[in-house]
Amino acid sequence: MKKVQIVLVMMLLAAVLASCGEKKKNKDIIAPRVVKVVPKAPIRMQDYADERGVAWIGRSYQVAISRTASDSLPMVKDENGQQFVDNMFRIVVRRADGSVFFNRTFTKASVMTYLDENYRKNGVFEGLVFDRADGDWLVFAGSVGLPQTDEYIPLVIRLSRMGELQIQRDSQMDTANPIAEQELSSEEI
Repeated sequence: MKKVQIVLVMMLLAAVLASCGEKKKNKDIIAPRVVKVVPKAPIRMQDYADERGVAWIGRSYQVAISRTASDSLPMVKDENGQQFVDNMFRIVVRRADGSVFFNRTFTKASVMTYLDENYRKNGVFEGLVFDRADGDWLVFAGSVGLPQTDEYIPLVIRLSRMGELQIQRDSQMDTANPIAEQELSSEEI
């Protein structure tokens, strides 16, 4: 009799476990709620100024560059409708006696012919810095980029000793590592 009770309890336990093991399937699909991004006030870059002494063609010069976010320029919008204020840059090159050799303000319109349609429409003139004195030329590096991304078009702006200006897209990658090059040349010996 005791054996029969044990067998019945085991069968009952197996039936309970079998009925609990299968979950009821829910056909509801849970998806995150789409939150629409509401554009904020127009975003502007900080104003910036840099001045440095440069030895060029045997003389001393002062090169000053300033960036100003300008409300007078057309604003740029990203895919969410967020507006960005475009920038203007001013380059002033002074001789050692303080007289002005070169003074010009640049906007994205100044470099428009070197940009593709996407950067003309959606790009912001982000950067312009002094790079180096190279023979008869002062060389500057500039960039027009898509706001809040790492995508940009690099530009080279060259100023001659005669005041001639040349602008072009930069095709040279700045990936040279002088330490690695020294190690490589010492290994070759």
